[in-house]
Amino acid sequence: MHMGIIRDAMLIALAASGIGLGVNALMPDGLPLVADRPYDLFVPCPEPLGTVEALEPADPRLRAPGTLLVDARDEAARKAAPLAGAEPVPFDYLESVSREAVTRLAGSGAPRVVVAGDGLDPDSGRELARELAGQGLKNVFFVSGGAPALLRRATREGVAP
Repeated sequence: MHMGIIRDAMLIALAASGIGLGVNALMPDGLPLVADRPYDLFVPCPEPLGTVEALEPADPRLRAPGTLLVDARDEAARKAAPLAGAEPVPFDYLESVSREAVTRLAGSGAPRVVVAGDGLDPDSGRELARELAGQGLKNVFFVSGGAPALLRRATREGVAP
């Protein structure tokens, strides 16, 4: 009984292989049976990233009326060194910013959005700002050096971060 099942499975596999090879042979640009060049395993995904401008921590636009400051750092970093009045939108390198967060920022009515990240290379603030700009937000900037640069400036000058 088992031999009959094995025989039938082999016949079906042979028939399917024959049909596949026959169809491939009849196609003008059939698939090669042996790769003639290496396959690209890692291909970058197209991401909707916009162009953004860096602002220095002392740039007056950071404290101009209507500027919405966004903190792209993770929760632990925000709790350890908070930026007064900043809207938290943690950046994740593996997941796009949520549509709800983009809608919330767009609905703020702010004429300018400035994102402060972790200040590393790559900077989470710059990457979040590029993603926000790519999703349609206008006048999006990022802080050069991120939140650490803002906090250093605040400590040095005795101003609120």
